[in-house]
Amino acid sequence: MVSIAVYIVLALMGLGLLAMVVFGVRSVMFGKISMGSMAIFAVPVLVLLILGIAMDTWAQAGIWTIVLTLAAALVALLVTGIKGLFS
Repeated sequence: MVSIAVYIVLALMGLGLLAMVVFGVRSVMFGKISMGSMAIFAVPVLVLLILGIAMDTWAQAGIWTIVLTLAAALVALLVTGIKGLFS
């Protein structure tokens, strides 16, 4: 029973990811968002792939991806705050 639930959850996650990709491409085609902002969301995926190949396990790669993404977000917030302080 549990294995069926796991497969159902994985299928729903896959459908959700597919829908995000399809609607993201649709938004780019209709000019609602730029390719630059779309590419920014691909950076964590690329970091995960690079770390996944370089590290021993994919779990370590996932954890380091989250840590690096959060650190980059904090640096971006800090830079934006400092920039707003002086302008």
